Amino acid sequence: MAAEGKAIDALSQFELSTTLGPIGAAVNFTQSNLHMVYAAAFAILLMTVGMGARALVPGRMQSLAESAYEFIMGMVTEQVGEEGKRYFPFVFALFMFVLLGNAIGLLPYAFTYTSHIVVTFGLAAMVIVVVTGVALARHGWHFFGYFFPEGAPLWLAPIIIPVEIVSYLSRPLSLSIRLFANMVAGHVMLKVFATFVVMLGGLGVVGPVLSILPLSINVALMGFELLVAFLQAYVFAILTCIYLHDAVHLH
Repeated sequence: MAAEGKAIDALSQFELSTTLGPIGAAVNFTQSNLHMVYAAAFAILLMTVGMGARALVPGRMQSLAESAYEFIMGMVTEQVGEEGKRYFPFVFALFMFVLLGNAIGLLPYAFTYTSHIVVTFGLAAMVIVVVTGVALARHGWHFFGYFFPEGAPLWLAPIIIPVEIVSYLSRPLSLSIRLFANMVAGHVMLKVFATFVVMLGGLGVVGPVLSILPLSINVALMGFELLVAFLQAYVFAILTCIYLHDAVHLH
């Protein structure tokens, strides 16, 4: 945790730099990309190893894998219906990618790739593209009736249709900004209070005593950030399910 002079540098943790030596520099492979690989590898390992044994009495890995599977499957079927099962792999992969991105970033020397809006917007844009593709595949041109509710007066079309289109296109913005802002805010607070601990700890005899308060706050913030990491992944996944419900049922 860096404190330059008396200034607290809380934003340097989000700076990108290339990794993997000359090869990474040649392709601009940053620590954000590397942690995405870590997250994907962990998710694959969890499901492969956890579900490989299929023991009658599950171990820890199998219990974790089964819990994740059942949690997301329940979310998809509850929000979308039985038709939603075909979209389970997409929602599950999205949930695990966001959750692991949030959680891995809380480890020492790790990087939170969900703290960059280009990543969160890319995920949100992918969701909207998939949802729109599902709606067009299932309903064809009837999909565009989504932007003008049935039974609405025709003379209101010039007002309703632009509003509905803007509302529809704002979905990726709201999805991405919500996740990005929560991750950035949480990590900034963690670094600020951690820097207070370092700065107060160097004040001599009373320093370690004074640093107890920011240290306690940081411990509490760490627990809160773990909760936020899960909640933000849950919100991202359940909103995806809601959008899929609208695409499948066209309302």
